[in-house]
Amino acid sequence: QVQVVESGGGLVQAGGSLRLSCAASGSIFSINDMGWYRQGPGKQRDLVAVISSDGRTHYAVSVKGRFTISRDNAKNTVYMQMNSLKPEDTAVYYCYAEARSMSDVGYLGVWGQGALVTVSS
Repeated sequence: QVQVVESGGGLVQAGGSLRLSCAASGSIFSINDMGWYRQGPGKQRDLVAVISSDGRTHYAVSVKGRFTISRDNAKNTVYMQMNSLKPEDTAVYYCYAEARSMSDVGYLGVWGQGALVTVSS
């Protein structure tokens, strides 16, 4: 099976920066898209950014120009640099990977446990 684990959340003041990391591990055969979703208090889980295995990226309008997603395929790791953070960015950030394990014939969505990001005003 494949697991993903996030790191890098925390408390930051508005205008500050944080970097999230997410490493996939286990019996990995291949990983397609990797990305980040977030769920704010009382809100649904929404896509923040996604990156394909060949580096194509897509961002939510609300974070475009402030967040940058990247990945290291050799390390099965995705990163998200978050700059100019705003209080409305406060949320639990979940890593997502579309992964195929050695024992699977197809790709499955794998979620991390979440990393809390709190932006104070």
